Parts: sequence; C-alpha cells; structure tokens
Amino acid sequence: MFKHITKPKGKVLLFSGLCAALASTSALAGGPDPLAPKMNLPALQADQSYRGFIVKYRQGAAARSSAAAVNRSLNAAAAETGTGLDAVRRLATGAQLVRAQRGLDRAGAEALMRRLARDPDVAYVEPDVRLTIQFTPDDSRYSEQWHYYEATAGLNLPGAWDNADGAGAVVAVLDTGYTDHSDLLGNIIGGYDFVSDSSAARDGDGRDSDAHDEGDWTGWFQCGIWPTNSSWHGTHVAGTVAAETHNSQGVAGVAFNAKVVPVRVLGACGGSLSDIADAMVWASGGSVAGVPANPFPADVINMSLGGSGACGSTFQDAIDTAVANGTSVVVAAGNSNADASGYQPASCNNVISVAATDRQGNRASYSNYGSVVDVAAPGGETATTANGVLSTLNSGSQGPSAESYAFYQGTSMATPHVAGLAALVKSVDPDLTPAQVEAAIVNNARGFAGSCSQCGSGLADADATVTAVLNQ
Repeated sequence: MFKHITKPKGKVLLFSGLCAALASTSALAGGPDPLAPKMNLPALQADQSYRGFIVKYRQGAAARSSAAAVNRSLNAAAAETGTGLDAVRRLATGAQLVRAQRGLDRAGAEALMRRLARDPDVAYVEPDVRLTIQFTPDDSRYSEQWHYYEATAGLNLPGAWDNADGAGAVVAVLDTGYTDHSDLLGNIIGGYDFVSDSSAARDGDGRDSDAHDEGDWTGWFQCGIWPTNSSWHGTHVAGTVAAETHNSQGVAGVAFNAKVVPVRVLGACGGSLSDIADAMVWASGGSVAGVPANPFPADVINMSLGGSGACGSTFQDAIDTAVANGTSVVVAAGNSNADASGYQPASCNNVISVAATDRQGNRASYSNYGSVVDVAAPGGETATTANGVLSTLNSGSQGPSAESYAFYQGTSMATPHVAGLAALVKSVDPDLTPAQVEAAIVNNARGFAGSCSQCGSGLADADATVTAVLNQ
C-alpha cells in the first residue's frame, strides 16, 4: 500500500605468530583437532574482547584442590602466551575462574584456551561470556509478524530489543491520522490535522487539533478512481512503528516504547503538497502560521506516501527544514515497479528512501527501485495474506468502527520498519544527527536472501544497527 498525494576498537595483535603456531596443532595432516573436546571455541565471537575464562581441572588433579597447583598451571600458560593470568575464585561447579591481565581478541583468546587445554590436568576451558536478556514479546499475534524475526527477510528485531526499545524517541506519522485502538493508544501523544480541505477531511472543518482518521473512502466518480473503502492506513503504519508490546494482546511494534505523534495529511483523494510541507515543518518543531507549536518535536518523520515526478522544490525545502531541526525523514520508495527517481518524496535529498522486500528476501513485485533508494525493509507480497505485514487497523468500511488487525503489503509497510529502527537508534544515542542515523541504518544493512537489484545497501538489520551504535 502506498498513499498518493495530489499536487496543486582497537584490537590486541600481540603474539600472532604464537597464535598461528598453536592453531596449527588443531588438525595435524588434516586430522581432527585433539583439543576440540576440551574447548568451547564456538562461544568466541570476532567482535568481542575476552578476559575471563573458566577452567575445570580433572578429578584427582592437584589443581582441583590446591591453589598453589592452580597458580603453577596458570604461570606455565602465561609464560608461553605472554598473557598474565590471575586465579579469581573457584566456582560452585568446582571449576576455576581465571582472568587475563589484558583483553584478548578472538585469536588471542583461542590461543590461550589451546595452551590451557594442552595441560593434561585440564578437563575443559571456555570463555566467561556475557549473556543477555532474550526478549520475546508475548503479544498474541506476534508469531504472525514474520517481518520482525524471520532470518530470511525479517528486520532482525529480537536481538536489537535486548538493547533498545525506543524509549524517549518520538516518531511523527504523516498519514491519514489514527483511530482509537487499545493496542496503540498508550503510545499516541499530541497530533494535528493538517488537511485544509474540509470535504476531503470529512470532519466539517479545516485544520484542527484532532488528528483522528475520519475515513478516506471514495464514492463513484470521486477522485477519478473506482470506489474504495477506508484504508485506515495511518493506524496500520503507526502500529508497525510503536504498537504496545508485551501486553498479551495483538501485535508488537518495532520501537514499542517510542511515542507516535499522528499528523493527519491525507483524506479522501489523498492530500495536498502544501498541507504535507507545512506538516513536516510542524512535526519537526518548526513554526507554521495559525497552528500551535508542536509540544513533541519528532526525532523521526514517517511518510508512507508519494506521487509522481522528481522531487520538487517545495518538498525539498520542507525536508531540509525538518532535517535542520534534527529530524530524520523516512519515506516510501513507491509501488509502481519503476525507478524511484520519478517519484517524490522518494527522490528527494536528505531522506531515507525505503524499498520493499517479500518474505523470501526478493524485491517485492510492486516496489520501486533505483539509485535513490537507500535501504530495503519487509513490505510483504500479495501471494498469500500471511505474507503481508500485520498491524493495527479498524474494521469500518467508511467511518471508524471496531478496532481490528490486518495484513497489508507495500512500501508503505516497509517504511515504518525503518522509521521504527531510526527511533531505536535515537533511543540508544539521542545526540546522533539525521545523517548519522541514516549512515547507521544504511551501513549495517545485510545482504538479500533473494534478488533485490537496486534496493539500496541491503535489507535493514535492527540488531546489527543498534549494536554498531552501541559500540561506536
């Protein structure tokens, strides 16, 4: 779905030769590594530094009961590796906690572990790794949100959630407004209705402080298109950004502790460029004549909307103002299976332009592409309903009715995945500029499982992005 507008650390590198020499003992003449059963090498990661190690001495060995024997064993290993070792304490399991006097990279840690394992009195040795919370939401339909967790084409959110949840970040969703939904309302703050045409707004007036979605349905001969039911598009997008999570209900949101400022810019037949430009400036904390100041300036703006034509000056001016105010602007690449350079705001500068992938990691059949695209995210495909993006919705065909959930497909659905990721990034480091937020997302995307030519730097990866920001 895609809503249209109408225009009027450093590493330790010592004793590398020794590392290679010790590693060579692992498999003589291509045979099995005789020390492998005594070492937990898979626990070592390339991007980590290690100082703690757990050494278990075999039953009956002197080191099992004698501190002096432990020190002799450690001193022998230290003499060969050049790494000072201290005995810290004995664990309840009978193993010995050992601490290196300096941090070791993966190669250095393996070399030390091999030297310790060569001691016939050692039963096993492994790194004293740090474990973290593995957060899995208990939302009743989370299992259907493949676009968050599946390894093939998901956003890789579970690992990121162990370190970031969006707390403190604000995302302005410029869309059709929002409907009251119990799985979303707790994260809605402020908002404004910028639809100046009262007939399109269907609320009997022009701009006002009520951002509720009154429905964007169309009748016969209206807007030059076939009649359509209301999409409740803004509610769906907002739910992907920040639906309430771990509440045993419905769906999860990407940045579930972020706040959403709903900004209504689309009504019947879309929305005007002039209204959207004003809304962007306002959402970012700028001043708009006749409109009260936004008390919740956005860290991120989500615009799952667009129209044909290369980026015009009005759009670019509004975007540049928002970015200058410190707001990241995330936009949909478009759903025309065409080069996004012919669509706005996808082709504008200073935006994060998002293409859509299907569940297999291919470019979705509808998604725009091209050199202006920065990154891709899950947007779903229409082959089966379950291959879409599940989020909050409303059941009304024209005006709002009961709250509901639905699968949608489109670059409109991919975009809030990235906007939510931008909110996670800002919650980790609030001082990052929009350019730095974009760089973090683009530079830490991963390769596509399928085929997605001209889809930007890759598939947005939440865990890799948040980890990179934490480690910078």
